[in-house]
Amino acid sequence: MDTAFYFLALSGLLTILLWTPYILARLFTWGLPTFLNNYPEGFPAKQPEPPLWAQRAQRAHLNMVETMPAFIAVVLAAAYFAKSDATIIPVVAQWAMIFFFARVAHAVVYILGIPYLRTPVYLLSWLAVLVIGAQSVL
Repeated sequence: MDTAFYFLALSGLLTILLWTPYILARLFTWGLPTFLNNYPEGFPAKQPEPPLWAQRAQRAHLNMVETMPAFIAVVLAAAYFAKSDATIIPVVAQWAMIFFFARVAHAVVYILGIPYLRTPVYLLSWLAVLVIGAQSVL
């Protein structure tokens, strides 16, 4: 399960780091004094329009935040059930790795706005969660 936990940890780090692009865009769009102000006057109704890529970066981050609880749950469940069935360990490890790399690809594709790839890479990460979950309950 070490490999699965490794990719779980990497996925957690990815989740934390995915806010960086849109926060940096906000810093440069608003300027440092406004950025450092807790709630600038009129926020959020009145705020400078962030670049489209930054809006996509924020949505990619939120999508990862929404997906992580399910990924965490199935990896932890698989780890628990691996105590009685060690044959699931390589499958879980492989799909945890697939999940991580699919999520990296999803973030890149989403932020860059590459057409026709966002949904397939998201679905691959979704499939990874389902396969890991199936290892736990079947």
